[in-house]
Amino acid sequence: MANKEGDNSLYPIAVLIDELRNDDVQLRLNSIRKLSTIALALGEERTRSELLPFLTDTLDDDDEVLWALAEQLGDKDFVVFVGGPSYSYTLLPPLESLATVEETVVRDKAVESLRAVSQQITKAHMEEHFVPMIRRLANGEWFTSRTSACGLFSVAYPSCSDATKQELIQIYRNLTSDDTPMVRRAAAGKLGEFAKALEPENLKQHLILMFHNLANDEQDSVRLLAVEACSFIANLLEKEDVEQFVIPTLTSAAKDKSWRVRYMVADKFTELQKAVGPELTKTNLVHAFASLLKDPEAEVRAASSNRLKEFCTSLGEEYRSEAILTQLMPCIKQLACDANQHVKSALASVIMGLSPIMGKDNTIEHLLPLFLIQLKDECPEVRLNIISSLESVNKVIGISQLSQSLLPAIVELAEDNKWRVRLAIIEYMPLLAEQLGVTVFEEKLNELCMQWLVDSVYAIREAATVNLRHLVEKFGSDWARVAILPKVLGMAQNPSYLHRMTTLFSVNLLVEVCSSEVVQVSMLPVVLRLAQDPVANVRFNAAKTLNRLCQKMDGSVVKEVIPCLDTLLKDDDVDVRYFAEETMNTVKAQES
Repeated sequence: MANKEGDNSLYPIAVLIDELRNDDVQLRLNSIRKLSTIALALGEERTRSELLPFLTDTLDDDDEVLWALAEQLGDKDFVVFVGGPSYSYTLLPPLESLATVEETVVRDKAVESLRAVSQQITKAHMEEHFVPMIRRLANGEWFTSRTSACGLFSVAYPSCSDATKQELIQIYRNLTSDDTPMVRRAAAGKLGEFAKALEPENLKQHLILMFHNLANDEQDSVRLLAVEACSFIANLLEKEDVEQFVIPTLTSAAKDKSWRVRYMVADKFTELQKAVGPELTKTNLVHAFASLLKDPEAEVRAASSNRLKEFCTSLGEEYRSEAILTQLMPCIKQLACDANQHVKSALASVIMGLSPIMGKDNTIEHLLPLFLIQLKDECPEVRLNIISSLESVNKVIGISQLSQSLLPAIVELAEDNKWRVRLAIIEYMPLLAEQLGVTVFEEKLNELCMQWLVDSVYAIREAATVNLRHLVEKFGSDWARVAILPKVLGMAQNPSYLHRMTTLFSVNLLVEVCSSEVVQVSMLPVVLRLAQDPVANVRFNAAKTLNRLCQKMDGSVVKEVIPCLDTLLKDDDVDVRYFAEETMNTVKAQES
């Protein structure tokens, strides 16, 4: 009986072994995902003595299975199955093996799991087991193990003795000067993380030297990752140390011979700016940023343009205007006419945001001409980005200056070939109308609003009807009766059924903001006429519209609709009959 029980206790590990050796990848995956169940069945001791050694010695060659194994072993709850934190070091051998495989995603997952396990390892075991593992990985024959080692120093360092800390720093220094670029790249990528773990004296004495070596590496892929470490290191140093150790490297990177490094500097510039502070920005970084705005590579100019507003906002107030006008504005003027449309588009997305920073006079003198240039740009995305940000300029210079300078260009864009540009103009129209006032609006823009109702693109016609409703909300029902309705209702006579449909769509929206008198006198006769249209789509939309009108009118007038509805209820088209019945129910409900 005892033997039988022993045999039964071996069953889970036997199933695991069988499935791990199965040709079917899915079976092997299922087995790995059941590790916690199998470990629970085996018990803590057998998991440590049998399961983990088995996993270490019989690693599968399929990347998906290896990744799943790394994930399972790093799960915070799996430590319980090996006996808790006191035995968490037993998880290191299989993860160490996974950290040396060829596939990058598996190695990254193994390192992630090792970092998770390190949080539960005791200080004694950290030096006894974790640090020796780092040593083995860092001295491995293949570059794969050495790249994995770079991600483990920051979690091991705080728990070590002073002597071990010095050893870890030396090992990391060796990795930063490794013969293989991939290892140096990994060391550069984790440098900022490691810097956070170091004491100030070790940071200045050891890590700064590594940083400089990586920042001057012959491989641009290493140098650009060193740029990322700049902001981490700058945040950890005193101001005078930043000026001495970080600024020279940063300004040098902004002029690097590789555009990828310069791109990284441009992309991270505002992070670096915040890290070094406003005073060092004034003396060192404004000029560097200006050089990036003038960079020969379009990708670098676009990246720095995207950071322009944020960079200017973070400048010290006492020198902000002067720095923008003297050092950055000449570059901005060049970018507005750049040969590359992505650069112009990036600038257009942020340039309007400079208005609140520069104030009214400087906006009118320096920025308005650039807005005008970009509003007339041949690239639709550039025009769209400018139009979408007009409100921020309006708050600074006022509508009168805006309409005088930009309105002609806006009118031109309202007839643009690209429908998305026309749509952006429509969406901005209610704000323009409110600020221009009735007189100026009718003189300059009212005709445009009518033209959009007969546009060839449905999205434009739909937006135009919504726009009319917003205009009536601002200018009132009496204005609508004189300025809008004659033209809208006149479209009911158009030979194109699409235009007749637009009349109904407009009435549907306008009924909510017009008085009951306007609804009864102006709208109702037109809708009743359209209810007899030869096109079924027009008839059922007329039936739907009558429903809306009836809710707005008094009972005596509603009775006039009943004969029309009786006719529609006998219509050949099922949709017409359905909506006519809905409207009739509304009428009956009002009568009762």
